[in-house]
Amino acid sequence: MNAEMTFTIKQTAEQAGISVDTIRYYEKIALLPRADRQDNGHRLYRMKDIDTIRLISCLKKTGMPLEEIRPFLAVSANSDPGEYPELVDRIKSHREHIVSQIASLQQVVDFIDIKLAEGKYRQDCPNGSQAGMGENKPREPKSKSVSPAEMGYFPVSAKAGKSPAF
Repeated sequence: MNAEMTFTIKQTAEQAGISVDTIRYYEKIALLPRADRQDNGHRLYRMKDIDTIRLISCLKKTGMPLEEIRPFLAVSANSDPGEYPELVDRIKSHREHIVSQIASLQQVVDFIDIKLAEGKYRQDCPNGSQAGMGENKPREPKSKSVSPAEMGYFPVSAKAGKSPAF
């Protein structure tokens, strides 16, 4: 007899890397099926439930809303993607969105790196000591206008003073 291993909600949360409250919420909104219960009413989960929670967490990390995750949960892990062309299109579109976000964020990182490199060579105190600071006051950095090329480092929403919608 091969009894399937079961886990408490706390053990499940630890294995899946989320909170107990999040598991309860996923059950409440029916992303997860209602858990089996012990005689004392405590929830019991199986490995397939933990795998489902991990899938939800993975898709959620990509910025996918919970309602858009729901159709992916209905498909078996062993299913042929060709049987679900609409889901394949959705995940491809979502992937393209993420790649675009990564490119945009990389541009911001590159811009920051350039600014850090410029600042690294600015020396207010050539010998590194504080002696003689009275005569040689540190210069105020000159304000520099931002070129159109530098503005290209930021997404359109940032140029307009809005935070990007992720």
